[in-house]
Amino acid sequence: MGYLDNKEPPKREDRLKACISFGGTVCGIAKKNRGCCMDDGDRSFSQGSICLLLPGLAMLNSLPDNVVLLHGAIGCGSCTHSQNANVRTGGSVRFGKVKDALWLSTALDEADVISGGELKLEEAIIEADERYSPKSITVVAACVPGIIGDDVDGVIDRVQPKVKARLIPVHCEGFKTKIWATAYDAVYHGIGRKLLEKTEDNNPQSIDEDKNKEKKTTVNLLNVSSMGRVDEVELTRLLNAIGIEVNVFPIFAKPEEMYKVTEASLSISTCPTHDDYFVKFLHEEFGVPYILKHMPIGIENTNSWLRDIGAFFGLEAKVEKLIQQESEELKKALEEYLPFFKGKTAFIGAGEFRALATAGLLQELGFEIVGIRSYHHDEFANGEYDKLIKASSKDFPINIANAQPFEEANLLKRLQPDIFLGHANCNGTAAKLGVPTHVIYNTGLNYIGYKGVYELTRRLYRQLINTAFNKNLSKNLRLPYTEEWYKSEPFKHIKVSGGEFDE
Repeated sequence: MGYLDNKEPPKREDRLKACISFGGTVCGIAKKNRGCCMDDGDRSFSQGSICLLLPGLAMLNSLPDNVVLLHGAIGCGSCTHSQNANVRTGGSVRFGKVKDALWLSTALDEADVISGGELKLEEAIIEADERYSPKSITVVAACVPGIIGDDVDGVIDRVQPKVKARLIPVHCEGFKTKIWATAYDAVYHGIGRKLLEKTEDNNPQSIDEDKNKEKKTTVNLLNVSSMGRVDEVELTRLLNAIGIEVNVFPIFAKPEEMYKVTEASLSISTCPTHDDYFVKFLHEEFGVPYILKHMPIGIENTNSWLRDIGAFFGLEAKVEKLIQQESEELKKALEEYLPFFKGKTAFIGAGEFRALATAGLLQELGFEIVGIRSYHHDEFANGEYDKLIKASSKDFPINIANAQPFEEANLLKRLQPDIFLGHANCNGTAAKLGVPTHVIYNTGLNYIGYKGVYELTRRLYRQLINTAFNKNLSKNLRLPYTEEWYKSEPFKHIKVSGGEFDE
């Protein structure tokens, strides 16, 4: 790729031709993908979006012995207050102690906008290093320094000899891209440039012959900030069962140990949307092969995920034996629930790969998918759409939208699904319409692997046997949309949707 020679990664609109505006159906989007004619557009009305700092800080705040230094206005990064719960619980289950995220802000004001904030940043880095003695300081550039032209990387190069912590620039200037997943690239970009070098400090022991032996059996399991420790344990259990050791990275990975990812024999993605930038970098720079295909949510996706890994290591027989054992046990456990789900309908709203993989899981349980809203679209999900079409008895709506709850509300009002699965902060739209909801991201719950299938099944059953709460909620609360909007075409504000509604 050669991107790490640059100060910041390219935006996903350029690198992947990613799309945030589509209104159509699953068959329509699959048809356009196969024809390589997926267009992106804009909206004549836009209700909201997602700032890059949200997913970027979710990754960075998890790093132990790290200070997050936000270079921007004082309100930037306020999402850290809500993310801190995951940092505390995540650190507790992994390291046995509760520790808050450590984040600071340069709090740029009007005077800094005029005269520049570089001196303020330099002083903040030195003070953070002296006060907290962290292993690393991630300097996260928000919109203001990008607009006024602060040379964040120049400040870091100038200050690095004065401090003990490793300084990592992360560019999350939200105004530069509408694809919030670019934040993943920004974090990986900073890690790749500054934390993969092996030094005497982070590798005090000499490398011996055991390294080559370890390399043959160790893989990088790339986790995501929405994946809890319970999901990491499930995937580690499955890989250990076929004789593979696991290095979990980057969430809650210690900065001084990140160089170890360059020594593994394979990188395994759990979400291609999240990981493609970094696994390709590791392959090109360090020769580490990668698998970037399936998300291990659902039975068949988990099977395929394991089979790809088994094929790489020549462990096909062990993998098939494991799949048979797990499938038989899971089949027995699901028997009491499946009749109840047959004919139930579901709508999913989340990041694209998570939404599509979860939709596939629900189809395996007997649900009919009546709609999906995902935050963006890129090439990695093309195969997932084909899977859904194959398992579906009828076509259904697909909405690509960077938030835009007004479009989702319109679809939910029309479709009236039996259940909605979405982000904790996005379930309110469905709940106020009387639709039972289930959170699709909760780091304390299982979603991944065979155990994830079973645990999600149990939770959905409990949710659906009593839907009185949501029905009562809809009688006493309302969304800020008129009946006229609910009767309108849901994608009318997409100027160039790329969907069949414009054909």
